[in-house]
Amino acid sequence: MNHAAEEYAWPTCTACGRDLWESEAGRLACRPCETRTGERLGELATIFQQINSSAALMRGARRGGAPTSGSRTPPIPPRLEVLSLAATGGVATRLRDIEDAWRAALAWTIAPWRGSPAQAVPEHLRFLINNLPWACDAYESVGQDVEEIRQLHAECKQALTHDRKPGRVSVGVCPVVVDGELCGAQLTASAANSRIRCGTCGAQWDDMWGWRELRQAQEAVASAGKRAA
Repeated sequence: MNHAAEEYAWPTCTACGRDLWESEAGRLACRPCETRTGERLGELATIFQQINSSAALMRGARRGGAPTSGSRTPPIPPRLEVLSLAATGGVATRLRDIEDAWRAALAWTIAPWRGSPAQAVPEHLRFLINNLPWACDAYESVGQDVEEIRQLHAECKQALTHDRKPGRVSVGVCPVVVDGELCGAQLTASAANSRIRCGTCGAQWDDMWGWRELRQAQEAVASAGKRAA
């Protein structure tokens, strides 16, 4: 009896556990896991931009990151999961930890922190995408990192799509003046969409800078109304 043959265990993917193909001999993660992980990393670039914009709007942010003066309530209801993913300790930190571990395994210099999470995330993603083939081939802990990236991707998508109150939320009235009269139509917005459009006059405001301008225009209209009264 050949005991060596009995004891031989066919190599499996450290990420998903399936048997590796013969053409994948020597790899630590299978090619389907590498492909899916690469796709998730690519999608995270766009998803994080939406997360970061939504978090800034929830904080009532304006250019430079400071709160909008005079705005007592942010344009959309704050959600802890969005704010935490956008902040230090969220997406940027979790990607950085993976990058640092890969750099250590490669005996490369640990990259310095690259500014804010919004500045750092694209850099971390670029590094991970470029070095993913190496990790799937030779990095012993790649299975854990593939799972961490899967979880992070899922958390970010869930944070954008989860809505405790289905539908849109009110963000005040339209401040646009049409033919000398204030439009005044009720505006609504969603945390998953950075565009606000007035269904009455057609005016629209895009991204955090547009929302900042909207808030300032609404405050100006409110101030003018108080003075007139």
